Amino acid sequence: MNVKWAVLFGVFFFTVCNGAFTSSADILGKKKMQDVLWDIVQAEVYTKKIIQKDSTKNSAEENVKLQQQIFSKHNITKEDFYSSYQYYQQHPSEMQSILDSIVTVKRQVEIDRYMKPLKKL
Repeated sequence: MNVKWAVLFGVFFFTVCNGAFTSSADILGKKKMQDVLWDIVQAEVYTKKIIQKDSTKNSAEENVKLQQQIFSKHNITKEDFYSSYQYYQQHPSEMQSILDSIVTVKRQVEIDRYMKPLKKL
């Protein structure tokens, strides 16, 4: 899936699920938000592409489990993430900076992955 579309999908999803607004002192930094948001987007894509096709699993419950794993991985709470997400929605230039960074970094990862076999030739 195109990285940019995955990120945009994630932004759309979290627009619907935004939490309470908090002060900027309580928000995740840009780098951490970038990392967490990328993992959340990947979980969303996985849920939509894989889990929904498995009739034995509830995709909403599985998505919640994946999010909890992501929050644990990054040592944050659900509230930390959603309050930070709300903050960045209220500050579009900062959110754009995060999204641009995600797209740039992930695009470079894809380029490196495809170029690695070519370098062996």
